[in-house]
Amino acid sequence: MSVAPRRLLPLLSSHRTGRSAVTCEYRCGNACAHPAPNESDNAYFGDVVKSVLSRRGAFKAGAAMAAAASGFAALSGTASATGAVPPALAGRDRGNGGRPVPGTDFDPVAPNTEDAVIIPDGYAQNVVIRWGDPVLPGAPAFDFGNQSAAAQAKQFGYNNDFVGLIPQDALGLRGLMVVNHEYTSEPMMFPAGTYDQDNPTEEQVRIVWAAHGLSVVQTIRHPRGGLKVVPSRYNRRITMDTPFELRGPAAGSDYLKTSADPAGRTVLGTQNNCAGGVTPWGTVLSGEENFNQYFANAGGVTDPVEAERLRRYGLSGAASRRKWERFDPRWDVAQEPNEPNRFGWVVEIDPNDPHSTPVKHTALGRFKHEGANVKITRDGRVAVYSGDDERFDYIYKFVSNGRYKKGRSAHARRHNMSLLDDGTLYVARFSGDSPAGEIDGNGTLPSDGEFDGTGEWIPLASGDRSFVDGFTAEEVYIFTRLAADKVDATKMDRPEDIEANPVNGRIYAALTNNSDRGAAGKAGVDEANPRNGNRNGQVLEWEERHGDAAATRFSWRLLLVCGDPAAADTYFGGFPKDQVSPISCPDNVAFDRHGNLWISTDGNALGSNDGLFSVPVQGPRRGQVKQFLTVPIGAEACGPVVTDDVVLVAVQHPGEGGSPADPESNWPDGGDSQPRPSIVSVWRQGRGRSSRIGVD
Repeated sequence: MSVAPRRLLPLLSSHRTGRSAVTCEYRCGNACAHPAPNESDNAYFGDVVKSVLSRRGAFKAGAAMAAAASGFAALSGTASATGAVPPALAGRDRGNGGRPVPGTDFDPVAPNTEDAVIIPDGYAQNVVIRWGDPVLPGAPAFDFGNQSAAAQAKQFGYNNDFVGLIPQDALGLRGLMVVNHEYTSEPMMFPAGTYDQDNPTEEQVRIVWAAHGLSVVQTIRHPRGGLKVVPSRYNRRITMDTPFELRGPAAGSDYLKTSADPAGRTVLGTQNNCAGGVTPWGTVLSGEENFNQYFANAGGVTDPVEAERLRRYGLSGAASRRKWERFDPRWDVAQEPNEPNRFGWVVEIDPNDPHSTPVKHTALGRFKHEGANVKITRDGRVAVYSGDDERFDYIYKFVSNGRYKKGRSAHARRHNMSLLDDGTLYVARFSGDSPAGEIDGNGTLPSDGEFDGTGEWIPLASGDRSFVDGFTAEEVYIFTRLAADKVDATKMDRPEDIEANPVNGRIYAALTNNSDRGAAGKAGVDEANPRNGNRNGQVLEWEERHGDAAATRFSWRLLLVCGDPAAADTYFGGFPKDQVSPISCPDNVAFDRHGNLWISTDGNALGSNDGLFSVPVQGPRRGQVKQFLTVPIGAEACGPVVTDDVVLVAVQHPGEGGSPADPESNWPDGGDSQPRPSIVSVWRQGRGRSSRIGVD
């Protein structure tokens, strides 16, 4: 079916915007209400541009992006003084005729505030699994009013985020689904009047320990339907009691040793796991993000070096919100000063082996990892991209020394997992190609018509060698933020999910927002972060030099500057703004097999529910954002997976903003039920090719 592009329904304004107070408090420790931890005086992007202009004179408009057969120019050093935007991305036919790009042929969903998952006409959906549903044998049926830690350890955890799907057959009818359980919202988890935030019971605390972590479940898919969880020997729960092996160059460091682990090599549990990625060898990487909020009494540390290390990671104050320190001293910095250093890593689990020990990879650095995704370099090594999800923090890359072994055998998985323990850790520095005066903070495009430029990867450490003055290698890995501050990395607007496009090879990063950009005493705007008080975020696209993930130079541009298409400060890849869906606060990214980018959002600042969006990244419809679904009231859309036959999305924290006594949402069970975070699968109704997602 071919349809002419049409103006989507106007934005709604009757519903509250952004996150609820409960989400802010329990997800990230109300980070936005506190000063951003990055108070370094390293040169920010705008200063870099001014410095280059001073040395070399004003850039010519459009100078940085010379045409190249692969798309972006492969540039090195400072921006070129001549050149043009690649023909494939300039002067495109913007006519309204023609067929939609394969994978995006659906009628977009309008912005709304419904308490439901709203999907396009001709599609169907089902709930795959909900908080409290059985995962392991012996798990009881979920009972909101009668929970226990023993039950939760066998049940699906709370607040699902990343979703990974690993096929177990050629048709993808059977697979392993891996899900992060990012955080717990205790006031929403227990019956009204039974949870006291200042005095939780030990059993309640142990329930939420069991509700963190990850779940692995086997799924089957009906040829013309959604996914269903089945009993399986692969099914597994990972909780705060699961042992993890610390590996890589910082393992065994004195900074990682505790009373319970004097060797500094074994950690119990993983927490605040946000996004992640499925590796080419069939394991899952998961990022530990806002771990700081779980620790108590950081404010009592008097040693100035230790205090600064804690402050830079957002640890402060006395008692923690959740009061875990009352039931386990490791959550008390005064008693176990190194325990915080054992979180903030990329973890790797092998879903194919339910008895395997998960790993925390110290070579990938310690910060608030949104997630981690892999791209194979030209010479067969492994590159891992990760964003530090904090206002004014950085984008990182790791490149292994060893080479990838193809296949998903147990031997190949063990070999490839070891690659992430030996390599070089980098941080990104971006430079723009426009005169500084053209980046005015209002989102106005510079004279060359795009926000774009070049960048470089600054090495931080490799093995036991540090490239940062004043830091040992183990200090670089454990206090990565402080090391990156020293090398003038570019302060970004909350870099979140980062993933390589399997079709064009470029890298895409979601930058969610940054309300502090341009505020007094804060970093000002730059070409990669071009708006003051950025409430809606942007999507960044870059190409490594020669298309090689091992390169140390790259060319970049902004694909999207998000928000209301009617607003002057938005940009949709050059596509006509009257033919796109509004999008706010991009968070997670994924790709379909056609190379279209899919974006899920978190904290929509435009007055409607969060959702999942498709956008072509090349051709005449580059930048045409279309909303595929919306999630219920109070919820965030997370962890999208897009195959030919099914779309998966994690519906996180539905109804947050209400309470058990007065639920704001009754999704997914309806009636007067309590809201439950859940995984949803969506498929197109039809047979054969007509049942493929977004394909006519």
